[in-house]
Amino acid sequence: MDDHLAQSESKATILIVDDMPANLEVMTNHLERQGYRAVVALSGDEGLERAEFVHPDLILLDVMMPGLDGFETCRRLKANPRTRDIPVIFMTALTDTADKLAGFAAGAVDYVTKPLNGAEVLARIDSHVTLYALRRQLAEQNDQLQQEIVARAATQAALERSNAEFEQLAYVASHDMQEPLRMIASYLQLLARRYQGRLDADADEFIGYAVDGAKRMQALINDLLALSRLGTKAKPFAPTDCNRVVQTALSDLVVAIEESGATVNVSKLPTVMGDETQLLQLFRNLLSNAIKFHGEAQPIVQLSAEALDAEWKFSVQDNGIGIASEYFERIFILFQRLHGRSQYPGTGIGLAICKKIVERHGGHFELQSQPGQGSTFSFTLPRT
Repeated sequence: MDDHLAQSESKATILIVDDMPANLEVMTNHLERQGYRAVVALSGDEGLERAEFVHPDLILLDVMMPGLDGFETCRRLKANPRTRDIPVIFMTALTDTADKLAGFAAGAVDYVTKPLNGAEVLARIDSHVTLYALRRQLAEQNDQLQQEIVARAATQAALERSNAEFEQLAYVASHDMQEPLRMIASYLQLLARRYQGRLDADADEFIGYAVDGAKRMQALINDLLALSRLGTKAKPFAPTDCNRVVQTALSDLVVAIEESGATVNVSKLPTVMGDETQLLQLFRNLLSNAIKFHGEAQPIVQLSAEALDAEWKFSVQDNGIGIASEYFERIFILFQRLHGRSQYPGTGIGLAICKKIVERHGGHFELQSQPGQGSTFSFTLPRT
């Protein structure tokens, strides 16, 4: 029991309702000696008024009273939202089982028989006051939890709206930038072809910088469009043969494979429920990275799938340059690069796109790697 609860119990208020002043005096003295605060009422009507005004922690209620008896008083207490949760213990000389059942039916939590045994009354009071305090504490915590749930739901809804607006903004901005940038790049390339060698060396160098910058900007816009389409152009999931998807990805990467001399081995892959366009993008990005980030040795890439209890685990393993463990989280963040563009070209968006695709499909990523010893990118997808 914590200190707060013990303190609340030691100052608990007990309402005693009895038409006999002598009984009230005896019970009041007994309870006050035990650290309780006692409030008294001489009738059922007076007890109802005191209960609503004082809101005690427990009510000791005599059954046999003139006018409004204990049973009816208890029923009215339980019908009032302000007093219905207060525990009621009947004090009665009635010992018949039917009378006891009537008391419980009226809403009492317990009863003590007259003549009262002080130790028994105190034990029952202690027990029910403790339970009442625990119920109130639990109710307060539940209310607080409900408020937190509502607040988090509102925050989540706002976040989802913000993400949707960002994706739409990124799509519109990237789409609208493509045409003017394409024109800039085309005229810069035309300048490079027509005037290369006809101007001084500095001019050739500056034109080269401009052409390279335009190409990088085009690649960045294309990747931003791809990222925004994950939310704005997503398709419903359908049975997707990963073997066919990977063959398409390898066809897209044929130039990179030939230039690097890479060997790509693909095991038999399953059919999953997914967005085929996004899964193609996922496999293509991971295979492209495995081919691109290699050292002096020719790239060797292994793509496989393992059946787990409720999901498939796909792994793309390479013999490339590897990644230090402190960068495992960073590489999945937008625009994060570990190498200069002169070493390994790219925009730093590819793995962020991969992570978002896997999460949309209900999976998660794992990475195993050490510098100079290659990397294994693994992700899960639910089994159909």
